[in-house]
Amino acid sequence: MSDFTYESPFAKRWASKEMLALFSDQTKFKTWRKLWIALARSEKNLGLPITDEQIEELIAAQDTLNLEDAERREKEVRHDVMAHIYAYGLQCPKARGIIHLGATSCFVTDNTDILLMREGLLLLRKKLMAALAALAQFAEKFKSMPQLGFTHFQPAQLTTVGKRATLWMADLLKDIDEVDFRLSRLRLRGLKGTTGSQASFLELFEGDHEKVCKLEQLVAEEMGLPAVEAVTGQTYSRKIDSQMLATLSGIGQSASKFATDLRLLQSLKELEEPFERSQIGSSAMPYKRNPMRSERICGLARFLINNVQNAAHTASVQWLERTLDDSSNRRLSIAEGFLAADAILELYVNIASGLVVYPKVIAARVAGELPFMATENILMDAVRNGGDRQELHERIREHAMAAGRRVKEEGLENDLLQRIARDPAFGLSEEELLESVNPSKYIGRCVEQVEAFLEEQVAPVLSAYTEYAEYQAELKV
Repeated sequence: MSDFTYESPFAKRWASKEMLALFSDQTKFKTWRKLWIALARSEKNLGLPITDEQIEELIAAQDTLNLEDAERREKEVRHDVMAHIYAYGLQCPKARGIIHLGATSCFVTDNTDILLMREGLLLLRKKLMAALAALAQFAEKFKSMPQLGFTHFQPAQLTTVGKRATLWMADLLKDIDEVDFRLSRLRLRGLKGTTGSQASFLELFEGDHEKVCKLEQLVAEEMGLPAVEAVTGQTYSRKIDSQMLATLSGIGQSASKFATDLRLLQSLKELEEPFERSQIGSSAMPYKRNPMRSERICGLARFLINNVQNAAHTASVQWLERTLDDSSNRRLSIAEGFLAADAILELYVNIASGLVVYPKVIAARVAGELPFMATENILMDAVRNGGDRQELHERIREHAMAAGRRVKEEGLENDLLQRIARDPAFGLSEEELLESVNPSKYIGRCVEQVEAFLEEQVAPVLSAYTEYAEYQAELKV
């Protein structure tokens, strides 16, 4: 049984190569080494006895990970950071004594987590933009196609295919705003020492507070994120993780709304997600075209939305300057949160780029319901022809009830217009009635709303990231 092992579906089936690489052990441990190099170089520049030769040795070995040595050592010492300091030292015998000088484990672990989350957000923003761009093209193309609107999943007033797409896009814009806000607030943990007091660094620099502050700033600048948390315990506040996973949860919420709507519309045969020539919808029913991609979005979104509770609970139970019950949970919740959001957006981009519309089915459903919605207009036309409103209101109510019974009980077409045309009290021909139920008269400002939304809300966002519109999602399964 030694050859049998569990493999995460995120790695095998769902997440992109980019996001998997970002949260891989290799990227994490290489980032640790970059931090150790930045620390040593900054300490040297501020006068500590560290040589160029030692730093050059660290740089030469930074990408050559000797993971077997680290794994062997961790089994002995039960401490991953100390194991990797030891392994790095094997490769850098001249620099071994100055690796991690003055630092605590959270110098590499926490700062690395922040740096990886920043890169993860940038990758998710690219995919959010790509989904937004695909939906923008879709909304523009179908902005004037009347479609039955629903409230409570019951027929309501008309909308248009493009206008409904703007609802999905509005959610994505909120997610992009949230991602940008989170990026703007992201800070490194910095160099704070074992309880956040920076005592070890103050000792290294013989009481020189200015050099301690300068050291932290130099390291942060070298790592590309100059903003540093003002105060921490041993770790940065775990509320940052909670806020981060809440941002990812928001992406899951938006995607699940889109996918749920599409599942309903695909059941109605109005819209459909892409379906490939060789794709199988059901093992038992060959004719089926199940919305499997949308269903996968909904399933992964459920995981992502629930995942935020991990970080919320962890943040709420941290003891004083730190405790270690966060570590095991965070290894799962942060990485898999980003992998889930990534997998969801891969699906979103794929679906939004290939949505299929069935205009005749949409038009037939509109035609079946619109006569009921048009009764007020018909009533006003008949009154203008000299009819009595109170009498006509009662007559049209009776005709509508009879037409409704015909549809529901007999499964026949809605014949309300024909009933009214045959009733001399209305004085309206069938041609006049058909004109009164032209769907374009019942879509309100849908076209104008789509045009204004695309021009005023979407275009400025997409214009700042034009390269993202070309992103093509590639599904593994």
